[in-house]
Amino acid sequence: MIPELHRPVLLARVGPAGLELAVNATDAECAALAQRMNLPALLALSCDFRLERDSAGSLLAHGHLLARVVQVCVVSLDEFTATVEDRFVVRCVEQGQESDQADPDALDEIVYADGVLDLGEAAAEQLALALDPYPRAPGVEMPDITDESADHPFATLAGLRQRH
Repeated sequence: MIPELHRPVLLARVGPAGLELAVNATDAECAALAQRMNLPALLALSCDFRLERDSAGSLLAHGHLLARVVQVCVVSLDEFTATVEDRFVVRCVEQGQESDQADPDALDEIVYADGVLDLGEAAAEQLALALDPYPRAPGVEMPDITDESADHPFATLAGLRQRH
């Protein structure tokens, strides 16, 4: 299955000096990614990558992601536009060579197959990770739920108990 944002890169192109590439999503790709990520809209997505080999010979991808998204505020349920920016480093590993260790300090991994890395899917995955899971529109505050005058679920039962 080809992902919504597909930018294959032959890893043989990564020489000793590394390789710099940019991924810029088209309007159609943004619309497809918005649907996949359950966003009202993805207005723009770009990600600059620098691929390089580390001292152990592993392939690292340094990225700078910039996106404009429309999200739904968890407080007001209104849509709002937000900028998502993220700088990241991930380790590129061949399919089947993924680490099964649960080390929270280890770099995240992106998988490639047959010497081809999909930087478009890598950018999409980083966007998904960078999105706020509980987005709030600017200036919107959580309601104060410590109001003691409000009836709580057991207020009626407490009143009945006091009558007896």
